[in-house]
Amino acid sequence: MEVQVFDLDGKGVQRIELPAQFSESVSPSLIYRAVMALQLNRRQPYGTKPGAGSRASAQVSRRRRKYRGSYGKGISRVPRKIMAHSGSQFSWQGAVSPNTVKGRRAHPPKGYTILDKKINRKENRKAVRSALSASMQPAFVALRGHKLPAGFPFVVVDSIASLERTKMVIDALGKLGFGGELSRAAVRRIRAGRGKSRGRKNVSKVGPLLVVASGCPLEKSARNIPGVEVVRVNQLNAELLAPGAVPGRLSLFTASAIARLKDERLFT
Repeated sequence: MEVQVFDLDGKGVQRIELPAQFSESVSPSLIYRAVMALQLNRRQPYGTKPGAGSRASAQVSRRRRKYRGSYGKGISRVPRKIMAHSGSQFSWQGAVSPNTVKGRRAHPPKGYTILDKKINRKENRKAVRSALSASMQPAFVALRGHKLPAGFPFVVVDSIASLERTKMVIDALGKLGFGGELSRAAVRRIRAGRGKSRGRKNVSKVGPLLVVASGCPLEKSARNIPGVEVVRVNQLNAELLAPGAVPGRLSLFTASAIARLKDERLFT
């Protein structure tokens, strides 16, 4: 598959052949497996404190003529802790049992539960290749809701990676036809539910992914643009290329990133 290489003014300078990684057939189920593995492996183990809800002394005898016994009192056999007593008369309050106030949980989350999900190395590489292929197919990209620039798919020259100012990056992306996509990604909405009060009030949209060959000033100059992410080509994964396990993220590769992908045979 041949694509056009554009300069920062949006003019074509040459045509190049995409490497074999972009020829992989798109497999949504395999991409889903790879994305879920990444998301599940980021989870932090959590669980209740051992003994929570059962640290009270709530043993009540059921035998006859037993001090602190409940036999003959006409009460249910619920574990109870003593709140007050006068002689052999006691004031109890249910405790420990899951059906009592402040009792233990019947089936609490365990801190030793293994939350990780494994995926084979070859499967993961195939998923990345599948997501790469989908990112260069206009049908998949448009299905995700992105606003495609004219002439997509295309590659950009390496000089975009040397831009040091955010305004310069926005101007360059606008000349390449990404103005509509940047406007779409800049729209935020207020999250529904309790998450608003837990530090994640707004929900942002996913915008373009800029893929570079190595470390460059673009990694800092573009990080304040809403929805835009910059990643080195060797650090690509299925979640970056298919957020939410939906393939077809709008991606812009530099010419050197394509060359490195081909020369080093990444993800093969």
